[in-house]
Amino acid sequence: MTGTQIFVNLPVADLDRSKAFYTQLGFSINEQFTDENASCVVISDTIYVMLLTRDFFRRFTSKDIVDAQSATETINAISAESRTGVDELADRALAAGGAQTNPPQDEGFMYSRSFSDLDGHLWEVMYMDPSAIEG
Repeated sequence: MTGTQIFVNLPVADLDRSKAFYTQLGFSINEQFTDENASCVVISDTIYVMLLTRDFFRRFTSKDIVDAQSATETINAISAESRTGVDELADRALAAGGAQTNPPQDEGFMYSRSFSDLDGHLWEVMYMDPSAIEG
């Protein structure tokens, strides 16, 4: 049985610029599901981010599209394999034009950093020490 896949759909102002941002984070683009309206960013074997032009995104909802620069609808969280991995991904996001949204959070057993992408969508990168959750 194949595991559940997650597709996070994000409206973007400039598809090419957003693709460049996510590839600078170290993710790849699945060209099979990419055209002038959308691009599939591969986060893992089961997690994908679909970058959709705002006009194309509108085809899937009758609701207003949130301006992520001024309002928040969701915070997307992604895990890293280490504290260093958290820092590396967050630093790549900042170098690619993203913005830090909160200071780093260090709870001892859990470490996280947060950033927004070019369109203001919020992301958190976190690492949790597995030995802290073993019972």
